[in-house]
Amino acid sequence: MERYVKMVQRLTKSFTEFTIKQIPRSENKRADTLSKLASTCSDHLSKNVLVEVLKERSIDEERVNTLVAARDTWMTPLTEYLQHSILPDNHREARKIRIKAPSYALVNGELYRKGFTTPWLKCVDEARGKEALQEVYAGKTGAHEGHAP
Repeated sequence: MERYVKMVQRLTKSFTEFTIKQIPRSENKRADTLSKLASTCSDHLSKNVLVEVLKERSIDEERVNTLVAARDTWMTPLTEYLQHSILPDNHREARKIRIKAPSYALVNGELYRKGFTTPWLKCVDEARGKEALQEVYAGKTGAHEGHAP
């Protein structure tokens, strides 16, 4: 609803004058029928009530993906080591990579972390992680409930 309010606020600026009037339900048969539709089973409704299911949103949203120049992430040293056996010059960092590397695998160029009792976990950078969280919160991924004992 918040997006609709913002859209109305944006559109009202293009008018020199506008008013909003609340029409009582008794004077608006269509709204009254619609409210009854929401609270009762469709078998009990008059055949004059038409139900329209909207398959698309009534507000168009522009989605823009920003391209960011590729830069090193926390995965870069692991990927370079697993692909080409390249280690950082710093002895301490190189040792950390050698210790961590057996827990990771490259599959089709993607880095995955192996788990003992869990499936392989796909490694992502911070930007892709934020994008994935936004998709989850927006409901695009569906439910991911695990098995309950």
